[in-house]
Amino acid sequence: MAGGPARLSVANVPELVYNKEAMDNKKILIIEDEEAMLDAISQALTNQEFTTLTATDGEQGLAISLKERPDLILLDILMPKMDGMIMLQKLRHDEWGRTVPVIILTNVNPNSSYVINSVLRNQPAYYLVKSDIKLEGIVDRVKEVLKIED
Repeated sequence: MAGGPARLSVANVPELVYNKEAMDNKKILIIEDEEAMLDAISQALTNQEFTTLTATDGEQGLAISLKERPDLILLDILMPKMDGMIMLQKLRHDEWGRTVPVIILTNVNPNSSYVINSVLRNQPAYYLVKSDIKLEGIVDRVKEVLKIED
């Protein structure tokens, strides 16, 4: 797509150093329909000793969330079958799902009324715009939300 965001390559994933013991056994679910982005984020988190689970649409993401109960969810908004905001609303109806930290990672305008209303109601830990953040920033936010110190 001309003029769109650059595609990320797993080969470009930086090696970051964090407290390995704190990250061991932390499960992160990445729900993202863009394969290159999904692979890059998964590799960046795996490089830091996180266990990653992946889903490519909201229906699959909701099912995996409720079954696997990850420590944190990275969630895109625009996806096939069920968008991220509807998935998040359904997740928040589950007792466990009410408290799991969710980081929204999308290119949807954060100032749209749909996003503002959904974000306020469903309380994500962060709302990150893909085109404004690097992989290191995503890993840093995950680490911050999970209270993992260097």
